[in-house]
Amino acid sequence: MIVDERMVTFIDSLDRGNTPFLDEIEKQAIETQVPIVRKSTQNLLKFLLAMQRPKRILEVGTAVGFSALLMSEYAPEDCHITTIEKYEKRIPIAKANFQRGDVEERITLIEGDATEELRKLTGPYDFIFMDAAKGQYIHFFPEIMRLVEKGGLIISDNVLQDGDVLQSRYAVTRRNRTIHSRMREYLYELTHNLELETTVLPVGDGMTLSVRK
Repeated sequence: MIVDERMVTFIDSLDRGNTPFLDEIEKQAIETQVPIVRKSTQNLLKFLLAMQRPKRILEVGTAVGFSALLMSEYAPEDCHITTIEKYEKRIPIAKANFQRGDVEERITLIEGDATEELRKLTGPYDFIFMDAAKGQYIHFFPEIMRLVEKGGLIISDNVLQDGDVLQSRYAVTRRNRTIHSRMREYLYELTHNLELETTVLPVGDGMTLSVRK
């Protein structure tokens, strides 16, 4: 927890909730220990969708499809979502959830490694949501910059690693040091790239919002 847990619980208690279908998908994901976006992250996404009103969304990291379904519910009706997932066990579940939600025409699921699949896309996208393996964000970045249009928004989730990113690399476990260094590099790139205006927020497990100038 990167902010006071009582404060997060209070803010989450003000949430008016999602549709019963989304609540069901969220419940199933939690029960099967599939990581999905937290309540505070959901609320911020819904706010940004209402403000930005995107037409073309790109998501990197589908999992079981919860966040794509959430964005489909709260984005404009004529918005199309492209989402990428490489974990083979989750792809059939995501497909089934899209079918159950009757959004197959609004969501395109690309199966494969985002490092390769991003190169095949032409874009442009006006709303990009990064929610995949944190250690790969820095490798995805050049293609993300190619694909986002001017005025478009790049959202990166889980960038503060439960606060580990603040620590010295020697204070984190050896197996997490590569992710730690790559995330620091990614945050530096986002905040110092002259083509972007970026803010880092302690929402959920940390989020960045970057606007392409």
